[in-house]
Amino acid sequence: MISLTEVRKEYPGGVVALDGVSLEIGGGELVAIVGPSGSGKSTMLNMLGTLDRPTSGGVRIAGYDTARLSDAQLSALRARRIGFVFQQFHLSPGVSALENVADGLLYCGRRPAERRRRATAALERVGLGHRVRHRPSELSGGERQRVALARAVVGDPPLLLADEPTGSLDSAAGAGVMDLLLDLHAAGTTVVLITHDREIAERLPRRVHMRDGRMVQDSAAPPLAAVNARRALAGDRGGSTAIANERQAP
Repeated sequence: MISLTEVRKEYPGGVVALDGVSLEIGGGELVAIVGPSGSGKSTMLNMLGTLDRPTSGGVRIAGYDTARLSDAQLSALRARRIGFVFQQFHLSPGVSALENVADGLLYCGRRPAERRRRATAALERVGLGHRVRHRPSELSGGERQRVALARAVVGDPPLLLADEPTGSLDSAAGAGVMDLLLDLHAAGTTVVLITHDREIAERLPRRVHMRDGRMVQDSAAPPLAAVNARRALAGDRGGSTAIANERQAP
């Protein structure tokens, strides 16, 4: 589903947000990308969601080499293949929950009646079938996040990217959103959760730790000692070649 190869992102002024990151995430995985502020998590999200292009390196999403796609093609890829959930909800205040979710299908070529039907089903899926006519100001924080989640999945994208989805919620509402993400994963969606909260990350089967723009640990990777042992058995006793995704935190 996701393949990053030696991805580097440098901003004007020499600020390096990502520094040679290589990562592969298979279809149907549930992964937390963890790190403190400034570790490169948000830039990683931009790469995974095709919201930004790398300075160098390769990005493939759902089998597509993003370097070969135009901006219009990237927009189509996001519309059909990727769902986004953000900490701040990003809901339109003047329209109902139903219309907010239906707007998630605007770029998928669906007719208005079909958009509303699918939006209603998505809201029912997240437990808000009784709140479809309410505007965001009439909903609690947890309900607004569930509306945002319904909008992200209304088109049945195979990949869901969640950026600190519980960061602005109380513990009860946050637990409810996490349960919904786990349910989506159980139904087959690839879910990548960006978070600084290690307690939340520990609930997920795979954790990728970021620090200073680098991937410093991947719980799916074998320990570095085992990697070096395999190299030695294979004749690569120098162990000088870097292998992506097999770094351990110092």
